Amino acid sequence: MAIISVQDLVKRFNELEAVAGVSFTVDEKEIFGFLGPNGAGKSTTIKMLCTLLRPTAGRITLAGFDVAGQPDAVRRAIGLVFQDNSLDDRLTAEENLLFHGLLYGLSRAEIKQRMEEVLAMVDLADRRRDIVRTFSGGMRRRLEIARGLLHHPQVLFLDEPTVGLDPQTRSAIWQHIHRLRQEKDITIFMTTHYMDEAENCDRIAIIDHGRIQALDTPDNLKRQLGGDVVTIMTVDDSRLQQELATRYGVRVIKDEEGLRLQVDDGASFIPRVAADFRGQISSISLRRPTLDDVFLSLTGRAIREEKLSGADRMRLNRRHGRWRR
Repeated sequence: MAIISVQDLVKRFNELEAVAGVSFTVDEKEIFGFLGPNGAGKSTTIKMLCTLLRPTAGRITLAGFDVAGQPDAVRRAIGLVFQDNSLDDRLTAEENLLFHGLLYGLSRAEIKQRMEEVLAMVDLADRRRDIVRTFSGGMRRRLEIARGLLHHPQVLFLDEPTVGLDPQTRSAIWQHIHRLRQEKDITIFMTTHYMDEAENCDRIAIIDHGRIQALDTPDNLKRQLGGDVVTIMTVDDSRLQQELATRYGVRVIKDEEGLRLQVDDGASFIPRVAADFRGQISSISLRRPTLDDVFLSLTGRAIREEKLSGADRMRLNRRHGRWRR
């Protein structure tokens, strides 16, 4: 059954139509990824789902409640973990949870019981009386997830849940997220700019220009691209982009990694392009399609690349090996 249903959702800001007739559903207990580049309408859609913005048109139901007509009931049914840290670092872990529980109208007895539960779930029970400013980034993120779960929401919204964290901590956070889904039957609605992280989702919706461009499982999205992905670095990417497209009749996308194109048989294509453009190619790489390629194919740009840290960029650059002459 769908726990979130979005029908013909529209949001206009004067002449700007930020969301242009979006429709989708999210099933109970699903990990649902919602991806889009800056300005695509992603944040606006999520704000409407969370009652922070009123739609211009369309209808949203969440956990059986109408988002526009029953906002208080919707807020009680959701948990929010924001991209930016929203903990009070002058308080202890349990003081942050206590304050949150009181805001949601829980009794102190309920808060105490649930606090034990959520802190154990994110492995922070032994740090409950420690000041939050002494926590690492990963510990703070886990505490924020615990806080979002304290009032027993049916849907947990995670906005970039592991941004800025090292790979080991990111992996640990995802172990907790999967355990939440299994133990609490909770629905996860998340955003991320890590495409390898999006592989954890049951389904992914990609939004651009205020419209859903694709919605399917990660495997099906990659399968739709087909073929092999060839990335070419040249002495003059701007000039060779058009020449490659004209000669081989394929779409060539220029990004920070070079010129990217898709072909049916990459193994036979590489010697051909190396011979045709002898002396103009500095490196060539070959791989199967990834979600990065799906996103780039649909939007023409890399997701949130302007927000990637130096460490994140190095991680992405190391992901694929390259042949160099």
